[in-house]
Amino acid sequence: MGRREEKKLIARQAILDAAAKIFKSRGFMNTSVSDIMRESNLGVGTFYNYFHSKEEVLMELLTNLFAQVEKNLTFSKNNFTPLELLEICCMDTAKMIDENRFILPLFTSAGVHSDKPEHMPDNLSPKFKNIFQDIILRGQVDGDIRRDIPADLILEMFHSIFQAAAFSKLKISFQENIRLKINILLRGIRG
Repeated sequence: MGRREEKKLIARQAILDAAAKIFKSRGFMNTSVSDIMRESNLGVGTFYNYFHSKEEVLMELLTNLFAQVEKNLTFSKNNFTPLELLEICCMDTAKMIDENRFILPLFTSAGVHSDKPEHMPDNLSPKFKNIFQDIILRGQVDGDIRRDIPADLILEMFHSIFQAAAFSKLKISFQENIRLKINILLRGIRG
């Protein structure tokens, strides 16, 4: 890689890092391209050499974070039962969300007052949905997860855990809240 290409990669990463930092502190809707570029120490015009919009930056950040969770799960797939995989996936997701709080309103997309951008798809977590669905279906086929409950209903219940933890007033951490709720749910769906 030449010096010019290296410089471009460094600038692109600076924009992504700055956006993640600003999204965490202000939220997506309260962040402008100017804010991102000020934080990255690059000119505003430079932004458009790499991205078309702040939504595109957000989608790249989400893709990178989702890839990390998926990578962790792929490593674990052959070593754990479907119930254990569901717990691992939930806890990895909870950790990712807890460390990148700007994701939470996007992940839950619970209501009108969410921090979801106008031009973003309603379901920002199709990769997570597919991961969870595959594990649930495998568990049902193997007999580890109850077959009398539709996989889509179980999937919806897992998603609702994140919503409930997001709005919880309990004096426990987000990750602990998720862990406790997951344990209850896993006992209920055990085959």
